[in-house]
Amino acid sequence: MKNPLIHFDKAFENRIRLQIMSVLVANEHYDFNSLKELLEVTDGNLASHLKALEKEEYITVNKTFVGRKPNTQYLASEIGRNAFKRHLQALENLIKQQKP
Repeated sequence: MKNPLIHFDKAFENRIRLQIMSVLVANEHYDFNSLKELLEVTDGNLASHLKALEKEEYITVNKTFVGRKPNTQYLASEIGRNAFKRHLQALENLIKQQKP
């Protein structure tokens, strides 16, 4: 039997990174504070996971100002979308291989 785990992406092993990508793939973009509130994580925890996804080039970051306040938007990159789809497909394949 072929091992479906070989296609898992280590970047999505952590549930917070998996949640971030789920949100960004389902939405055009999301800002830092909205992600923090939705995922119920601390600033530092969210920032470290976003940095890990940015390092993999799975997300892009757009920093702007709304009035005088900084606003950071996150978007799933094409590379990230494809990696996420492959990861989900690997999960689906694993589930299909499970015997009752």
